[in-house]
Amino acid sequence: MKLHPIAIVYFKEARDLLRDRRILISMIVVPLLIMPLLIVTVGSLGTKMVGKARQEIPKVMLLGGEDSPETTKALRGLKTFQFVPASADFTNLISEKKIGAAVEIPAGFDAALASGQDTTVQIYGYEGELRSSIAAGSLEQFFRQRRDALIQRGLAERHLPKTVLTPFAIKQTNVASARKVGGNIAGMILPYMVVLMCLTGALYPAIDLTAGEKERGTMETLLCSPVCRRHLVLGKVLIVTTVSLATGFLAVTSNGAGLLVMKSLAGGAKAAPFAALDLDPLALAGVCLVMVPVAAFLSAVLIAAGLYARSTKEANSYLQPLMILVILPAIAGAMPGMEINSRLALIPILNVNLLSRELLTGLWHWHYIALVFGSTCLYACAAIGVAIGLYQREEVLFRN
Repeated sequence: MKLHPIAIVYFKEARDLLRDRRILISMIVVPLLIMPLLIVTVGSLGTKMVGKARQEIPKVMLLGGEDSPETTKALRGLKTFQFVPASADFTNLISEKKIGAAVEIPAGFDAALASGQDTTVQIYGYEGELRSSIAAGSLEQFFRQRRDALIQRGLAERHLPKTVLTPFAIKQTNVASARKVGGNIAGMILPYMVVLMCLTGALYPAIDLTAGEKERGTMETLLCSPVCRRHLVLGKVLIVTTVSLATGFLAVTSNGAGLLVMKSLAGGAKAAPFAALDLDPLALAGVCLVMVPVAAFLSAVLIAAGLYARSTKEANSYLQPLMILVILPAIAGAMPGMEINSRLALIPILNVNLLSRELLTGLWHWHYIALVFGSTCLYACAAIGVAIGLYQREEVLFRN
């Protein structure tokens, strides 16, 4: 295969693409500025919203407890709750976010505690709603502390040690390094973002170099050049792959920097989960390496779709379902519990996401690396072959 004609096509297309501001925006501005800005903005806003919700005094409704003055007095004495009058419509008030939670104290609660009878306090909340969850959690914490205090008082009256109820302690110790913990966190976000950026970076240039040439009428001129069609396709695939890789590389560096900024904004080692971030540069380099055949595969598929389309509008309609087919396995690879194996290592996009997660956690399974890299290279070669086949068919290039 002659490399000189491919290089000529490559640099010719590179000059044309670099003159297009839309290419520069999708390749540089989006991954380098917009995506990290989104990460930092969303993360900081989420942290501020949670902090603000915890500082607010939640509205709580007390149901019952008329015959349990000791418990109700202790509960109403807390300054962390704003109690509202009892109402039979408390469930709708919670669902409509007018109050945070409600607590129902059963009849004879204090007497049951004194006699040692079994009794239950019911806490009502809105699961998944931030302020309601905080209010319900604070109520549960109050009753847990009160239960522990009653247990300790009963043990003291009987001259029994606290170890009667807790004969031994249970302690969890993290044996993984900070780099592995941070890699596990980044592995759920970073590979998905990189795949998405590779797809975004290849999307517009692939359409512009295929369906766009049909609309501009430059396809005929290009076919008259003394370069065989196979070399034309390879040159186009290489330049689109270059743009895709550049976008993905910038996404790795900028999003990694964004996650590190979130670590600093988290405020120290006790803040989770961003405080645990400690990315390995070698792992990031490994992620960039496995993205090379992915970018080539996506570029060839997009070029094949653009060649088959009559216009850029039709090409965009083809690429919408293609984006879904790429994003779904990318999302699946970010789900907790998904682990790479020999079968998943053969599924395009998903295999790269799972392998990238392993690399970011410091696990270098060389047989999986070879399997993922080799299978993705085969998929890329097959997609390039399809694109070459379409470029050699006149009825595809000039269909109307």
